[in-house]
Amino acid sequence: MRVCVAGAAGAFGQKHLDAIAKIEGVEVTSIVGREADSTKAAAEARGIGHWTLDLSESLSRQDVDCVILSTPTQMHAAQAIQSLEAGKHVLVEIPMADNLADSQRLVDVQKQTGLIAMAGHVRRFNPSHQWIHNRIKAGELNLQQLDVQTYFFRRTNTNALGKPRSWTDHLLWHHACHTVDLFQYQTGAAATQVYGLEGPIHPELGIALDMSIGMKSPGGALCTLSLSFNNDGPLGTFFRYICDNGTYIARYDDLVDGYDNPIDLSGVAVSSNGIELIDREFFAAIRDGREPNSSVAQCLPAMETLDRIEKSFIA
Repeated sequence: MRVCVAGAAGAFGQKHLDAIAKIEGVEVTSIVGREADSTKAAAEARGIGHWTLDLSESLSRQDVDCVILSTPTQMHAAQAIQSLEAGKHVLVEIPMADNLADSQRLVDVQKQTGLIAMAGHVRRFNPSHQWIHNRIKAGELNLQQLDVQTYFFRRTNTNALGKPRSWTDHLLWHHACHTVDLFQYQTGAAATQVYGLEGPIHPELGIALDMSIGMKSPGGALCTLSLSFNNDGPLGTFFRYICDNGTYIARYDDLVDGYDNPIDLSGVAVSSNGIELIDREFFAAIRDGREPNSSVAQCLPAMETLDRIEKSFIA
């Protein structure tokens, strides 16, 4: 399997390159970047033979079977569609788009081409959330409330490495997307009720830096989500699963119970790295000719719910 990674010099592009290095039978043959110096350096550091600043150049190569897009959010839908129309399978980082119309268009193009198109909804793959999901499916847990905090200190356009971004991140369409999809994945249905509140719009970034979201599943489970780019403290997303048979707190790939006792996740998956697991699923789905978990079609309900939440801001 020969793959192109677009956005390879960025924080998440590097995570995908690290993950691919652990997967047998997969070779990165091309990378795409925004700046020549950093892209060239990323290619040379890993012995990748081709680099470019033009995605279409990589898509035209015969030694590229599929593409991973770790590019700015606003480019996701157009580049994913471009990749499919060039005959390449595509894994696009979350979110697949920053609006519902582009999300639907991407799903439509995937159906037309029949190629694999997967969205990077990594929370489905983190062993911590897989452990919970497996027990919900087995009837051992019934989710009553998912309480989530997504906190960063990001009043400027900087990435996870503290480097300047060429684009503006968004609490709703990017960060809330993780939890909206996860809640609906864990409950097995789209939320029947949603609301959203947003704080003041930042005068330079043009986005709200604080947000509160609530959802209710058809079965009565609640999701309470708080998001902030103003939090001066520990960064990241923390999930509290309040269930009928225990409380569990997920911190990315780790899981503890309500009393902070670690849960053994060693048997959940072949890796403890969620990025590696989502990449493995992408390549396996291509090889097997099947729909992957977290296909763009499966993730469309999350985009529909985000659209409803956004409209509730206006109301």
